[in-house]
Amino acid sequence: MKKCLICKIVSLLAGIGAVNWLLVALLNFNLVTTLLGDMTIPAKAVYTLVGIAGVITILTVFVTCPCMKKTSCS
Repeated sequence: MKKCLICKIVSLLAGIGAVNWLLVALLNFNLVTTLLGDMTIPAKAVYTLVGIAGVITILTVFVTCPCMKKTSCS
């Protein structure tokens, strides 16, 4: 299935968030906090981007990406 660049980025961010939650649940290890600090501005930016990606991912269950409606999507 082809995806536009935005859909790829959103999927990547949602996947990163899911892996981080898996690490938190299984190993009590927060990768974002370890790499960027506890609630620093960069960490908040990552959490914000991952959260937005999660919302967009949920929306794609109900709404098709406008790019996918086009025949020339790459």
